[in-house]
Amino acid sequence: MQWTKFLFAALFAGAAAAGTAHAADKVRIGYWSSGVSLGYGAVLEATEFLKQQNLDVEFFRFPDVNAPLRALASNSIDLAYGAPAAGVFSSAAEGVPIKIFAATQPADVQFVVPEGSPIRSLEQLRGRKVGMSPAGSSVAVIAGAVLAGNYGIKPGDFSLVGGNESRLAQFLVQKQVDAAALRSVTVAQLDELKVTRLGTFADEWRRLTKTDSVPYIGIGAVRSEFVQAHPEVVARVIAGLRNALVWAETPANHDKVVSILQKSANLPENDARVYAGLWKDMYRISFEPADIETLKREHQVFLDSGLIKGALKDDLFVPAPFQQSKSIK
Repeated sequence: MQWTKFLFAALFAGAAAAGTAHAADKVRIGYWSSGVSLGYGAVLEATEFLKQQNLDVEFFRFPDVNAPLRALASNSIDLAYGAPAAGVFSSAAEGVPIKIFAATQPADVQFVVPEGSPIRSLEQLRGRKVGMSPAGSSVAVIAGAVLAGNYGIKPGDFSLVGGNESRLAQFLVQKQVDAAALRSVTVAQLDELKVTRLGTFADEWRRLTKTDSVPYIGIGAVRSEFVQAHPEVVARVIAGLRNALVWAETPANHDKVVSILQKSANLPENDARVYAGLWKDMYRISFEPADIETLKREHQVFLDSGLIKGALKDDLFVPAPFQQSKSIK
């Protein structure tokens, strides 16, 4: 009898321990439901790459580009991908307890004007209405930095008209703006309006910084206490993000990506196919030393331009989870 009781107790304890060991880790992930973030978010939600990392994910979509940062500050989410780099820098300087764990979206953005516009160069944007992502977004800050640094056009020398990508395209069609800073995927999707490219963020950034680097508009940000307490969970999030990225950028999977974008992001089929075809240009999951150096240089440019305030602390960057994720399949 005693042996039977002991056996059942041992089996119960073993089952309980196994259940604990295999329980999925809960994590709350937020992202901006517009721009480039929308497509990647739709794929993440429709696939099981994060679940395969034994993660129980709750997604939060935000209509405002800066809302994920406010959610991090209020402990409403644990981490955000595609968070605006400029906003993260500013929030950290203001004392919000956040860290950067990955670089996620290179600045694949173009300055364009309607075909036939009298504006032929960026230096002619002085005094004009320029459409772009809302003030505080990385697109707006980078645009302000390159216009000021390369052409002497300060933020007060032009009118920033903020909006999401579809709204900005509409502004161009309706001639409510003279020019716009649009992501390459949006330019490729335009069918009602032909545009002329005045320059790209990549080229203007290289001219400004005299380097070969391309700035990031989106980065991965996480609450300081979360990454400190759960670095291995963040590593598994990164592994899931990377696996989703590799899957989506593989041509053989483009039809599946198109289907997801049509259903979850409400994109017409042609727009979804353009999106899928440019996936590799729009997204990154990287945090190598070169990425960190690029972000440090980005912060300095923003600071020198007067577009953000506050010193940059080295401990804002937490590369350990990314390095750990390399050993996770």
